[in-house]
Amino acid sequence: MEAVLINGSSLTLEEVEKVCRHNAPVILAPEQEKKVVESRCVVDKLVEEGQVVYGVTTGFGMFCNQVISKSESKKLQRNLIISHAVGAGNNLNRDVVRGIMLLRVNNLVKGYSGARLETINTLIQMLNAGITPLIPEKGSLGASGDLVPLAHMVLPMIGMGKAEYKGQIYHGAQAMELANIPIIELTEKEGLALINGTQVMTAIGALTVFDAMNLLKISDVAAALSYEAQNGIINALDPRLHEVRPHKGQIDTAALLCTLLKNSKNVTEQGEIRVQDAYSLRCIPQVHGASKDALHYVKEKIEIEMNSVTDNPIIFTDTEEGISGGNFHGQPMAISFDFLGIAIAELANISERRIERMVNSSLSGLPSFLIEKGGVNSGFMIVQYTAAALVSENKVLAHPASVDSIPSSANQEDHVSMGTIAARKAMSIMENVRRVLAIELMCACQAIDLRGDKGLGIGTGAAYTLIREKVEKLDEDRPLYEDINNCENLIIDGSLVSAVEEKVGVLAV
Repeated sequence: MEAVLINGSSLTLEEVEKVCRHNAPVILAPEQEKKVVESRCVVDKLVEEGQVVYGVTTGFGMFCNQVISKSESKKLQRNLIISHAVGAGNNLNRDVVRGIMLLRVNNLVKGYSGARLETINTLIQMLNAGITPLIPEKGSLGASGDLVPLAHMVLPMIGMGKAEYKGQIYHGAQAMELANIPIIELTEKEGLALINGTQVMTAIGALTVFDAMNLLKISDVAAALSYEAQNGIINALDPRLHEVRPHKGQIDTAALLCTLLKNSKNVTEQGEIRVQDAYSLRCIPQVHGASKDALHYVKEKIEIEMNSVTDNPIIFTDTEEGISGGNFHGQPMAISFDFLGIAIAELANISERRIERMVNSSLSGLPSFLIEKGGVNSGFMIVQYTAAALVSENKVLAHPASVDSIPSSANQEDHVSMGTIAARKAMSIMENVRRVLAIELMCACQAIDLRGDKGLGIGTGAAYTLIREKVEKLDEDRPLYEDINNCENLIIDGSLVSAVEEKVGVLAV
């Protein structure tokens, strides 16, 4: 796979996904090496002159006024990592950890952090060799950066902690030895440079947004199949309706639904069967469109953050200063990730309502719970329960984390973002939404079979065909969780989007 060039300024969401999930190699842009060296020289000069610079010649947090002697400066950085590695909970997924390492490298190579080139190259070597530190998911307040999880990232670099290498878990020093990567001794500023930043929340959020962009496409495909299953009224997608309320996401969604449904013989005209559809069909462009607009906003914020300097203090080589500020504060990301969670959750909210309309015979005109021999068979009765449970859970998870704050470090750090919690919640919401959409896809295909297919649209036909290759029509009860898994896998591996795009072109979001 083509290598990803890291220069601190142009990293994209797509490149992050390639490194995190497809092990694309990472190369440091040669022009950044000089900037890194110059930044390090400033740190060395500040130390030599005995200037008071936070985290370089002082302690941390409440200990910022405690001056540290040059003889203890290396011990200060080592102790920072050891004392801060106090995470809780399950370990973060491998792809997230690789994202954390990648984003940390991208931050450091900008040349404002004072880390040595040797230290940055160690992280790059670990990424390329496939060494993945074990990082507990909980413990970050999202201000002073993601201190706790990032400390766990650093442990193997100094021969401590644990890491996964070639599918096995090793002590950090052993993993580094097996990969033939020397462990390092941290020097002035380096411990702080490695852990003071927003890379954990940003990595989680970046991968969530990448997956959510795919779910936007899936939500339109699922909605179009539900349109087919319910003889939806096509007039509600008339572009003239949406041009007079010109939100981009709304206009794009209506146009895409028309493309997916092109040539369909199952959709109807206004007044042909009924005058109006329920909101879950009629208002798809407005609801899905709002989520699309929200995700584009969040994607923009994430790509800014991925290419930003977020540690403290920041080293300016032109004036040879180390200026202490608050770029580590995760509030821009925290609010964005809360917004992200709400936007994604709505895709499942409206999807579950479409599911209910299909399984409820009084609303659909189809056999109850989409099974012809009801009673002895429950059909799709309980899959709606699962969808409802996931939607309800999402409503709890969508409560914003960014409005919370608990002071820390003896009130020196008296306002924190909880951005990492917001990012983790958004990822959980995304996973729940994916499951709900898989259920809708199944229900819509079953409903189409029961109603009688008069001829599907170009895009919906492609989706239906692929789903039916993995999930047969339900004639009598069977364990449906396997069918749901199969449908969900079509979403995860991208095959459903690919099958539809092969027929209709790129599904724009």
